[in-house]
Amino acid sequence: MSQNKTNVHYAWWILLGLCIIVGLGKGGLNNSAGLFLTPVTKDLGVGIGSLSLYFSISAIVTIIILPIAGKLMMKYNTRLLLVIAIILQASAFALFGLMNSVWGWYVLAIPLAVGGVVITVIAGPVLINQWFKKSNGLALGILSAAGGALGAVAQPIVGNLIANQGWRASYVIVGIAIILIVVPVIFLLIRKSPKDKGLLPYGVEEAKNTGDTSANEASNKGVTMVVAKKSSAFYALVLFFFLVTSIASFSVHIPTFLMNKGFDVTFAGSVMSIYMIGVLIGALIIGFLSDKIGSKNTTLFTMIVGLVAICLLLFLASSSIIIMVAVGLFGFISSSIGTLGPALTTSLFGNKEYSQIYANASLGLAISSVVALPAYGYVFDITGSYSLVLYAIVFMLIINIGCVILAFKGKKKLEQAGFWNE
Repeated sequence: MSQNKTNVHYAWWILLGLCIIVGLGKGGLNNSAGLFLTPVTKDLGVGIGSLSLYFSISAIVTIIILPIAGKLMMKYNTRLLLVIAIILQASAFALFGLMNSVWGWYVLAIPLAVGGVVITVIAGPVLINQWFKKSNGLALGILSAAGGALGAVAQPIVGNLIANQGWRASYVIVGIAIILIVVPVIFLLIRKSPKDKGLLPYGVEEAKNTGDTSANEASNKGVTMVVAKKSSAFYALVLFFFLVTSIASFSVHIPTFLMNKGFDVTFAGSVMSIYMIGVLIGALIIGFLSDKIGSKNTTLFTMIVGLVAICLLLFLASSSIIIMVAVGLFGFISSSIGTLGPALTTSLFGNKEYSQIYANASLGLAISSVVALPAYGYVFDITGSYSLVLYAIVFMLIINIGCVILAFKGKKKLEQAGFWNE
């Protein structure tokens, strides 16, 4: 392998491309979905719960596609897959603006999810795991932070678009704009693996030059998918994904939560901007801490931050300042999906069959959306409040702390059984 002749390893260009692609897919499309719920339901005369069912349909499709997507990323042309994925995701989002019935959302949820799985779930962790053997946690943190940064810009823009142009035009404008930005970035920056550039992964080459082979050895260390699926650590991780995603899913309902308290859509858009800033800062802090104190301790810290945020929303949400602080802290939980999830997978199971293990563990992420998103909507429709939802989130945060402890006990059993040495 030839060495990189510039001072900047190409892995960082890969990360830049991923930041734009994943950031717009999450911050521009997924995280702006909540801003449309109230205006769409009022215009169409349907309940929040009924419209939110399209999230469940997306989640069901995600469950089906996730294991396949992990294999496709490793087997086929990465750039072509990403182009197809962003066209499916963003085009479906744009077409929402032409729909007159909730059935339109239900049908378009299928291509939205197929594209979204590749763009927002699989692409980032898999490519970072390929390109980074050093500063992996930091790279994941930066990637998640990019979603926060782009989302912080996108949320108020989308909120103002809806207020001034209406929800129909806003869907179309956002969807088309993201396709026009993302497709060129994919072709210009993304490469499947370091081999495509005649390089070694970031960190391995440095270790090789200093005579340290540990990084190179670590790149192939870990357990197989077959062994992982038989361990308690795997199922604890799946449950963690399920709960942390269920918790973070409440972000979609934050605009409705705020408007129910008397705030307008413009304020909701501003608060969602604060939320995305929380995602940005949280991702950087979590990525840094993952490298310094390990994914286990970082996860426990993040769950405690989440408890503080939810308690503020439960008991002190009459103050707009407290709401902003709480929603900003809640951003830590959402950022943990893109940072702690992949980091925990690597810590628990290594790199040997990372993409398959991560994709299968992420089924917990998809399953949660089937239950959580519409459930939150129906609870609101029935009770007129999100209080029961917030209490349930407190319970889930506590359970997640137990999941992490259990998962690392399961890892010790795998190590003692010698599976990490295979």
